[in-house]
Amino acid sequence: MPASASPDVRASASAGPRTMTESIRLRLRVPARLRNLELALVIVAIAINLGSIALVQLGAIGRLGFTVLGLSALLGVLVFAMHTTLRVTARDADPLILPIITVLNGLGIAMIYRLDLAEEATGWSSGGIRQITWTAIAIVIAMAVLLIIKNHRVLQRYRYIAMFSGIALLLLPLAPVIGATRFGARLWVEIGAFSFQPGELAKIALAVFFAGYLVSARDSLSMVGRRVLGMTFPRARDLGPIIVVFVASMLVLIFQRDMGTALLYFGLFLVMIYVATGRASWILLGMAMFLGGAYVASRFLTYISGRIDAWLDPFNPDVYDATGGSYQLVQGLFGLADGGLIGTGLGRGSPQITPLAESDYIISALGEELGLIGIFAILALYLLFVSRGFRIGFAGQDDFGRLLGVGLAFVIALQVFVVIGGVTRVIPLTGLTTPFLAAGGSSLVANWIIAALLLRLSDTVRHQPQLVIEPSIDNRLVVGQ
Repeated sequence: MPASASPDVRASASAGPRTMTESIRLRLRVPARLRNLELALVIVAIAINLGSIALVQLGAIGRLGFTVLGLSALLGVLVFAMHTTLRVTARDADPLILPIITVLNGLGIAMIYRLDLAEEATGWSSGGIRQITWTAIAIVIAMAVLLIIKNHRVLQRYRYIAMFSGIALLLLPLAPVIGATRFGARLWVEIGAFSFQPGELAKIALAVFFAGYLVSARDSLSMVGRRVLGMTFPRARDLGPIIVVFVASMLVLIFQRDMGTALLYFGLFLVMIYVATGRASWILLGMAMFLGGAYVASRFLTYISGRIDAWLDPFNPDVYDATGGSYQLVQGLFGLADGGLIGTGLGRGSPQITPLAESDYIISALGEELGLIGIFAILALYLLFVSRGFRIGFAGQDDFGRLLGVGLAFVIALQVFVVIGGVTRVIPLTGLTTPFLAAGGSSLVANWIIAALLLRLSDTVRHQPQLVIEPSIDNRLVVGQ
């Protein structure tokens, strides 16, 4: 049996002997079936996106406008171009990832456009068109990633370049002249009229570095230690990496005033070190460090304590303030409550009342007009995306690919949990963006790159050599790779 035989071919080996020609034909049909499934789902996704734009227009202004509809259709053409790229460069890639992110991205564009219509009587969508433009750029970059990176193992060679790049991107907003502070957080870089968040790309670079580093350091981090209460804890000398990442996260919290980014980086490393070593003691140590750091930050950093006060008692007059405090949180909760089970309908609610509804609170805006059922559908799409990412990671046989796949999927999962948890008052509100939905070019580009890397991983995983046991013509077992 050839080395790159697909799972369907291996599974059917027990059915009886077949000629080499039949095996080759079956192998050729399996990738085509994956891509054909993807094509059908992409068509459905684009139809949902165009229908959402049309419903927004009919609900908000009572007529169809073809400017945004036409631009959204052009985005559909770009999605088809990415599907074609996958047929050429990654025929065995996962067929569900591209349709999922297409729907999420399209729903985000529809809601941003709807907020524009609520604020401008002319119906001209500046925010929506800007989001469409950034989506087009992100799709083109994702296709470039698929064309340039033929095998994910190449990234392991550049793990230290990824480390320096990630650190540089993290520090860039602190640079004078180009660094900019918005909404109390110093996360942006402004060069003329162009602005972006380098931290969004830093999370990808750091995921590559963490995966490469943990592959080489896994033995020392997992095989030695002291047993306490039936659990093996690492030696003091092996705590260096997690302490460094913890200190870096605290520095982000202090100097960039961004709780969400600090939590994202530390949580990413903690999960990846757990996957690499299999030791639950790393989770306990990480949680202890996180809780200790959170307590100290809440005592000495006023903007952290303010968010915690707003979370614990949002209706308290001392923290309820239209210029900050818990006003945004309360308006978002009222918006979700107004949506009820089935929502007010696209274009029929008042999501613009909530501050920053196009970015931080886009989930609240969608919940108001799509209702609880719509939010559950969106969460189901995220759950499916993350589960496919974990499946891709755990299916790999090389440790670097396994860690990278899990790390990239966990980045999306943690962002969704932190953002939606903050909006629904499960946890204090942070400054992260909702992947693929929220307004912002930096976030869109980074998340489409993550999707492209997962697609590349899924393709190379299917092509890895695997042990095959099948009956030969004379019914003797043949073992091969």
